[in-house]
Parts: sequence; structure tokens; C-alpha cells
Amino acid sequence: MQTHKTNVLGQPLEACCLAPRAGYFRDGYCHTDETDRGRHVVCAQMTAEFLAFTKAQGNDLSTPRPEMDFPGLKPGDRWCLCAVRWREAWEQGAAPPVILEACDQSALEVIPLKALQEHAIKAFH
Repeated sequence: MQTHKTNVLGQPLEACCLAPRAGYFRDGYCHTDETDRGRHVVCAQMTAEFLAFTKAQGNDLSTPRPEMDFPGLKPGDRWCLCAVRWREAWEQGAAPPVILEACDQSALEVIPLKALQEHAIKAFH
């Protein structure tokens, strides 16, 4: 059940990615609830630089984990990232591009809107 249905622009939250099926709930949306300790609310398009960065931080997003319904990501894939991890990458110059229309408004509790806007790419439908 979505607890936030609004994106960081104050508009209805759009889907991030349906193939692979992204999101904490694997429904394609970057929304969350109190059970999501990582707060997976930032819709980002993966880059090789970010995948290497997050792997070095102990979170390998490239390797498939079928037991967790996780396909493994490659550059160009979209995925719902933890807000704190995106902010860490941003602070270290490795943040991947984001799709503002698909980032849950709660991301703004961790990341300044200006930072997201500086890394925004257009959503394509």
C-alpha cells in the first residue's frame, strides 16, 4: 500500500521501472512504508560509476540475487535507490541521474531538491 503518492515535484508519483520490476514492493514505484529501513524512494538510472561506487560501499547491485527477486543491474537500468545511498554518492561525485517524476516526496527528507534537479533526466513513457 502506497503511503506517499506524490513525487518531489508535488505531482502524482510515476512508475520508475517495470522491467526489471523496481521498488521496495517490486511494483515499479519508488514508494515506501515503515518496514523499508532503506527508504527506497529515489528513481535513478544506473551508471557504471554508481554501480562501482555502491559495490565498494558493500551493496552489490550488479550481481543477480534470484532468492530476493533481484535481477542484477547494468548501466541504463532504472532502480529505486535508498535515499541515503544516493546522497552519499552525490556527496562523493558518483550520483546517478534521477527521474524526478518517479522520486517519492519523502526523498526530500534526506536529499535537497536542488541536488535531485541537478541530476534529473526526462522520464520517457
